Amino acid sequence: MPFDSLRSLRAFDSERPKAMSESAKRASRMGYVEAKDLHKHFGEVHAVDGVDLSVNQGELLVLLGPSGCGKTTLMRMIAGLEEPTLGEIWIAGERVDQDVPPRARGIAMVFQGYALYPHKTAFRNISFPLEAIGKSPTAIREAVDWAATMFGIRPLLARRPRQLSGGERQRVALARAVVRSPRVFLFDEPLSNLDAQLRAIARFELKQFQREIGTTTIYVTHDQVEAMGLGDRIVVMNKGKVRQIGTPQEVYDNPADTFVATFLGSPPMNLVEHDENTLFGFRPELFLPRPTFPPHEDIRVYHLRVRQVEHLGAGRLVYGYLEEESRSDQPVIAGLPVTIRTPIAEDQVYEFAVPRRAMRYFDRRTGLKRQDGPA
Repeated sequence: MPFDSLRSLRAFDSERPKAMSESAKRASRMGYVEAKDLHKHFGEVHAVDGVDLSVNQGELLVLLGPSGCGKTTLMRMIAGLEEPTLGEIWIAGERVDQDVPPRARGIAMVFQGYALYPHKTAFRNISFPLEAIGKSPTAIREAVDWAATMFGIRPLLARRPRQLSGGERQRVALARAVVRSPRVFLFDEPLSNLDAQLRAIARFELKQFQREIGTTTIYVTHDQVEAMGLGDRIVVMNKGKVRQIGTPQEVYDNPADTFVATFLGSPPMNLVEHDENTLFGFRPELFLPRPTFPPHEDIRVYHLRVRQVEHLGAGRLVYGYLEEESRSDQPVIAGLPVTIRTPIAEDQVYEFAVPRRAMRYFDRRTGLKRQDGPA
């Protein structure tokens, strides 16, 4: 996907005032998109339960969580497609949750199913939002040509959606969103219909596009690889609540609770019952045969009884049980890169270790992270 200069974007942004309005001044003092104590109830179900969120201008923020965690409902409220039960939504310094319809919020959405009109050509799908607001034919042609060039689909403009591949339909949907010059992009799992190889390429292209154009973007996914690869920050949600917000590395290295620790990471973080109050946590890729550590490294040593070894080409996953802790039947996983050639046989016991600096401690009752180690 080529990413030519986007300076011409300003030519299609004439609807925005040049002078700084009161809402723009407010936006400079707060997040560009903000949710304040946001709730959405469907009868007894609290789909979104007291979410506070602040998205910086130009940021790509990923909402990550399992199905049913509330992430899509939260996005739909920001878009104006769902009315909050309680709370406030602000976009660019303007409160929008009360009486601002979706079309007036300055947002553009790209859906999982792309939502293209099957009877319209790619050109007419892209031009539709400009036609709806009465842009001139000349301005429409220029805008569509600019967006189609940016996404590498100019040769496809005469085709209908059924004549396009999944990746090409995705690019048409993105081009349609871009020509509106929105204040905010909302992406609802737009890559989930693509196969694994195309999804990896599309993820890279989407990140490059967002960096180039600089539009504030909120992206919903249940795929942790997408979240880690795309997000400037990640918001991990579960059961309608925000569990943690941070950069991908912060959330991965220092999970706020056991849900985040086990949801993010493949394989997930090992959790070991140390005593009646404390769980130890450590990532599989840091749990390695003891001889791989230098003599001065401060490590915690375990005896691992190996039950299974999976050879994955780029490395090995070693499954087993620890023999020292309060329960000897606790399964753990070690992730060995291909550079570690130590022979590992099933049904044998080996000394494995993890750096103490990489160990995380959680309250066994609440699941929350402890800052000061075991109780």
